[in-house]
Amino acid sequence: MGSNHNHAAAEGTNERPLWMALGLTTTFLIAEVIGGLLTNSLALISDAAHMLTDAAALAVSLIAIRIGKRPADNQRTFGYYRFEILAAAFNAVLLLLVAIYILYEAYQRISNPPEIASMGMLIVAAIGLAVNWISMRLLSADKDANLNIKGAYLEVWSDMLGSIGVIAAAIIIRVTQLAWVDSVIAVLIGLWVLPRTWMLLKASMNVLLEGVPEGMNTEDVALAIRGVDGVKNMHELHVWSISSGKASLTTHVVADVVGTEQEALLLRIRAMLAERFDIHHSTVQVERVPCPDAQSHTYGPRVNADGTGAANDATR
Repeated sequence: MGSNHNHAAAEGTNERPLWMALGLTTTFLIAEVIGGLLTNSLALISDAAHMLTDAAALAVSLIAIRIGKRPADNQRTFGYYRFEILAAAFNAVLLLLVAIYILYEAYQRISNPPEIASMGMLIVAAIGLAVNWISMRLLSADKDANLNIKGAYLEVWSDMLGSIGVIAAAIIIRVTQLAWVDSVIAVLIGLWVLPRTWMLLKASMNVLLEGVPEGMNTEDVALAIRGVDGVKNMHELHVWSISSGKASLTTHVVADVVGTEQEALLLRIRAMLAERFDIHHSTVQVERVPCPDAQSHTYGPRVNADGTGAANDATR
């Protein structure tokens, strides 16, 4: 049996942009709520609700980063990395509930639209657009490396588009005096964010359910391992994510090697997994004779008791 591990900690996420974005978002959130109440604009209140989820997402992201830096212990041997996924799932659910509320409130208003102070609405929305653009730029550097920050980035991005919608609504109301446009824009903001919320929730649940990392195919991984020089066959392949960008793998390989040859084989498998699939935490068990479960968990040709392949192909 051999184990290949890379325990080097990944570089920590830069917290400064998160703190700056949180400060901007929270400050403007208060201003937008006041502006929405004074102008009687549901679109502004809808945008403020999204700003609230932005602030919550940023705050939870910072908490998740702090907790994620805690070292592994006897109770949590992988550490606290998965807290960021719980935070991302929380943000998705929160955003979903806010969207549902806005849709309901818009339905109530469409039949009896209140008078809207369009100029005040326009000024507040324009400031909101600038704040969201700055926050989005601050978060853009780490959005592809961290699912939690990606969730915060998507919320800020959708809120920036919401601000554009509010500006459009304010201009239309100013020109046409059609107050119901405010409710329509609020509905569109709610509908716009729902697909992105679902994508974030789906990605979070895949990690929590220990699914195969997105974009990775287990058959490709199995084929690559079987292609390593010295490997006769393999079975019991498991690939999952601990957190964003932290994939783990365990498998059994059948190989007629011992001693230094076995260590060399493990190094070849480890190097291949890191280079081709970005998997840096792998545990590989080397067997000269397949274990009893090999027949039901074999990738490629079935394995005979002597380690050679049979005629029929079978995949898990």
